[in-house]
Amino acid sequence: MGEIIAIANQKGGVGKTTTAVNLSASLADLNKRVLLIDFDPQANATTSLGFRRNEVEFDIYHVLIGSKKLSQIIHPTDMNNLFLAPSNIGLVGFEKEFYSKRTSGRELLLKCKVEEIQNQYDFIVIDSPPALGPLTINALSAAHSVIIPIQCEFFALEGLAQLLSTIKALRTTSNPSLFIRGFLPTMYSSQNNLSKQVLADLIQHFDQELFKKSQKGDCVMVPRSVKLAESPSFGKPILLYDKKSNGSLAYQELAQAILGGVS
Repeated sequence: MGEIIAIANQKGGVGKTTTAVNLSASLADLNKRVLLIDFDPQANATTSLGFRRNEVEFDIYHVLIGSKKLSQIIHPTDMNNLFLAPSNIGLVGFEKEFYSKRTSGRELLLKCKVEEIQNQYDFIVIDSPPALGPLTINALSAAHSVIIPIQCEFFALEGLAQLLSTIKALRTTSNPSLFIRGFLPTMYSSQNNLSKQVLADLIQHFDQELFKKSQKGDCVMVPRSVKLAESPSFGKPILLYDKKSNGSLAYQELAQAILGGVS
């Protein structure tokens, strides 16, 4: 069965969607069959892969309410081995229903849907929204592991304790096997003293949880990159937009680090 990886951090603008899209593409480029589930109502992962939100007839919300199976909403993308389960703004309705129905097992709904197709993919990557609400809880409950992007800027570690506390709580309830695959420094600039300080703090406190490059002990970090920022507007992952850019190389290193850890 495929490994399910959630990309999570309740703080917005830290590179969750960028990581979800480009990690998925980089794994697919290494001949792994990958499904990216856009689980954010903003649907930025969907548009980042060239799909227009309003032109997608069925999306992950229809799966959650039971009108479609997950296999029925999956689309191939411009990359071989990379597939998308799209999202739409209608997904916000799930949170309202989550709180109103209060049925048992509601935090395991996505997990149940994913189990139907899990053996068809090597990796399933879930892009979660910037909040610790029902959608993120469902994503973390469905996942084997979580990658936490951390922006190399002021307040970078703000809210991290709350996320770690949520992960710890889920281990005692809905997902005992959930583990942190690693922290990923994002938007790093070697010209910025604050970036260097945040990275130094991460290394000091979480060195064992940082992804390491295969050639040497340096950690994988995603640079601040114009190309990375531009590629979603063209509906392409960075691999198809500018494969040799620093941002692309960083996500290729991340994919290789993950594969190095797969038994």
